[in-house]
Amino acid sequence: MPHSAIPEVSPLDLARVAALLEGGSRKVLGLVGPPGAGKSTLALRLQRAFADVAQVVPMDGFHLANAELHRLGRAQRKGAPDTFDADGFVALLRRLRGQREDEIVYAPAFHRDIEEAIAGAVPILPQTRLIITEGNYLLLDEGPWADVAALLDETWYVEVNDPLRHRRLAQRHEDHGRSRQEALDWIAATDAPNAQRVEATRARADIVFHWN
Repeated sequence: MPHSAIPEVSPLDLARVAALLEGGSRKVLGLVGPPGAGKSTLALRLQRAFADVAQVVPMDGFHLANAELHRLGRAQRKGAPDTFDADGFVALLRRLRGQREDEIVYAPAFHRDIEEAIAGAVPILPQTRLIITEGNYLLLDEGPWADVAALLDETWYVEVNDPLRHRRLAQRHEDHGRSRQEALDWIAATDAPNAQRVEATRARADIVFHWN
């Protein structure tokens, strides 16, 4: 998305991040919300606002490989909680909280053009004071996901009206090769159930962020 097209974040929200960083120690900010809510856009906007101290570590880097999803019979549910390496994500967050001053920690990143995660794609530098992690299941209270919330200093639930969110999802799926009908079918069968699970965690967030 071009920089000029990225929605603005309010001064109050930027001030909240600045307050979180007071004291100088590393902080981990979690952005959670249903598919299509604009989590990655918000993460990018915050990273640019705090460019000297912030890096983004997406949860999506922990998608299981497509070959593994097919082996497990979960390929048609890609994006559900059990289609991620949740233990790996928790382990990375723990590493980032205890990162040594002489250590670079490498995080994976998800590439939508190939629909696969790439290991070692994001070098997290020891001087980074703000880690912004975003994903659907940061507040899910089951399985390994239940350990994530305690590793975050603050969590924002990102919310947008459902018609806009659905339009974004449909366009995303079409942009990556699905027909219009295939996109709508995937939203109904996969994205919608996942969104319901995420929405059930909303009350656990520290604040609810609304796009202007």
